[in-house]
Amino acid sequence: MSDLAHRDLSRRTLLKGGLMALATGPLLAACGVNTSGSGGEGSVNFLSTQFSPVEERQRYEATLKKFAGDIQVAYNPVDTGIFNTTLKSQLAAGKVEIGIAAGLHSDLIPFASQFEDLSSLTNDLSSAGYSDDLLELAKLGTDSPRYIPWIQATYVVAVNKKALDWLPSGADVNNLTYENFLAWAQAAKAANGGRPVFGIPAGPKGLHHRFYQGFLLPSFTGGQITTFRNADAVTAWTYMRDLWANMNPASANYDFMQEPLGNGEVLVAWDHVARLINAVQDKPDDWLMVPAPSGPKGKGYLLVVGGMAVPQGSPEKDKAFELIKALSKPEAQIETLKSNAFFPVVEADIGSDLPGGIALEAKAVKAQQEAPDAILALPPVGLGDKDPQVSQLFKNCFQEICLNNADVRATLDRQGAELASIMDTLNVPCWAPDPDSDQCRVA
Repeated sequence: MSDLAHRDLSRRTLLKGGLMALATGPLLAACGVNTSGSGGEGSVNFLSTQFSPVEERQRYEATLKKFAGDIQVAYNPVDTGIFNTTLKSQLAAGKVEIGIAAGLHSDLIPFASQFEDLSSLTNDLSSAGYSDDLLELAKLGTDSPRYIPWIQATYVVAVNKKALDWLPSGADVNNLTYENFLAWAQAAKAANGGRPVFGIPAGPKGLHHRFYQGFLLPSFTGGQITTFRNADAVTAWTYMRDLWANMNPASANYDFMQEPLGNGEVLVAWDHVARLINAVQDKPDDWLMVPAPSGPKGKGYLLVVGGMAVPQGSPEKDKAFELIKALSKPEAQIETLKSNAFFPVVEADIGSDLPGGIALEAKAVKAQQEAPDAILALPPVGLGDKDPQVSQLFKNCFQEICLNNADVRATLDRQGAELASIMDTLNVPCWAPDPDSDQCRVA
């Protein structure tokens, strides 16, 4: 991948078209839900790693039905492993049934050379307002666009206004440091008779590994992989253990923070914007959405970018192109924002009629990205089928350090050795915020 695709991902330009303008399951055919595994002759089979939770899937199916026009769509949201094996097997056999392969940037990287060149489609969408950096990312390290940008999102902190009573004196809830955040969690726990009211999605399907990859470690170390086991990482994980001691221990079972936030078990929580929205949408006046805290190196935050690609040999290619065009219209992008809290990648006037919860998130996301100390991080790139294994290493650190009270230095050395072995085998470049290198290595 080019240096620009990995490193010049300017937060000021990347999101100008979306956030800054304020960013094997059931199948849907245009005439109804189809669970057979195929939408039938003439339909576009849409394989996706996104919107797989039932409610998210149903809402996106409604968006597809609204904007697909006469095109029949079989929508199939799956996990990354099934996405990879399905694409690999069909491409290897030369019997491609997938019309559109949609996923996060990192999901699409392994198939870059097997996706259609979308230069003509990119030209047709030249007035959409994609940023130059998004278009560079869409090349997946090749000389031509291999996907059309689709969605973007990030993670923020949801705050029930009740918790403001325990905010440390002098702390700004919209510009917190990690020191402030810990002191706040401690004060809230003490004020509630020793019952912690902060939380994080550390359940089996929770995205807490993204907190360590994109927020904690970049904020404390300035990196994600190269700094995995250095002295600053020891400080970061020592901090995390202290923070965990002041979080609701049931967080180890939470997959989506909107549920414990909604029922009052937790009053302050970090999570993906799409996994917070249900907690705040009914009573937005009771809530704040705020940026993640800043650490010694700055305010690390993870940007999630997704794209729509067309596998080579895909059937109904022309219809796939037309569907991508339809889903790239500002109206479709705004509909996705309103329904599933993923922000537009095109130039879109999102207006003032956003649902209350979405408006709160939009404000927090904008403040997070425009912070003078912001450090942009990407999810791991180019790991292929090793991605779950790498993510598990971050989860292992949490398990050992926070739950089992293991020695921080020894844990990072052990997990870091496994990560180093994986990275040495993969021989892939680094991604933001790690420094430029042809091969990303653990120091």
